[in-house]
Amino acid sequence: MDWGGILNNTAGWLFSPTTIAYALAATGLAVHFGYAGLLNFGMAGFMAIGAYSYAISIISFGLPWWVGILIGMLMAVVFAIILGIPTLRLRADYLAIVTIAAAEIVRLMFTTTVFDEYTNSADGLGGYHAGFRAANPFPEGTYGFGPWTYTAQELWVRVFGVILLAIAVLMVWALMRSPWGRVLKGIREDEDAVRSLGKNVFSFKMQALMLGGIFGALGGVVFALPSAVIPGTYTTSLTFFVWTILLLGGAATVFGPVVGSVIFWVIMAFLDSVLPALAAQGILPITPIQAGTLRFIFVGIALMLLVIFRPQGILGNKRELTFVK
Repeated sequence: MDWGGILNNTAGWLFSPTTIAYALAATGLAVHFGYAGLLNFGMAGFMAIGAYSYAISIISFGLPWWVGILIGMLMAVVFAIILGIPTLRLRADYLAIVTIAAAEIVRLMFTTTVFDEYTNSADGLGGYHAGFRAANPFPEGTYGFGPWTYTAQELWVRVFGVILLAIAVLMVWALMRSPWGRVLKGIREDEDAVRSLGKNVFSFKMQALMLGGIFGALGGVVFALPSAVIPGTYTTSLTFFVWTILLLGGAATVFGPVVGSVIFWVIMAFLDSVLPALAAQGILPITPIQAGTLRFIFVGIALMLLVIFRPQGILGNKRELTFVK
């Protein structure tokens, strides 16, 4: 096997737009579940809204790229309000069911021909990159070394994504050490006790849902920057990947989503290269195509073992939060 090529491809995912986008979405989910205790299984909906709002603002309305990002954030807030008003008083399991359904409704809405003029239905959207690329501060050329060699445009996407991720992580770090964050953690532990102290629990939950939704929308924007917006991407599996990343790094941690995203995508990339190669050489008694899907089985098994033996994640504190708490 070409171990050099496999390791080179795997290392490239350390700094990929996908890794950064999922880290942003997992940071939003950390606000929802890790700090507020909201069992949100609809993060794919927030990411889709961010990506589509960004693309439609540019393609259909000719707005600057940075305005498109702001509109994506605003639409995430609107979606959080629409989703939160009828659901935030539900129990955790009912909230999970409703948020899954809401995310699927959003995805199907973007695929319908009713809004084809704006969404291009199932074909998705492309050709919205000119403004963002024109703002690239890096001169034309090649940057980096080894597996981390990029063109100026590829580097700009990654640097911009890291800037957004750094801002999100810094905001979570600051907010969760503020009185607002302490109330949010109190709601996660015992919302009746917080309510007895005169706090508006519903209002705090709504604020957490909006903040985490904004981070999810920014993740959707970064996810769409290098290529196109395809509705088939924003399925429930995307949400489950984000959950895996969150649980891997640690739900109630600041840097857990970042660490979890890096580890998750590095492992996925490694298995995606190694398993088909093993099958091609006859070491695995399956076809290379079948071997490519085998990685999801391994990831699922790893997630089950993680929840059983280390539910707080890599960086988490078991005394503060576990998945089964």
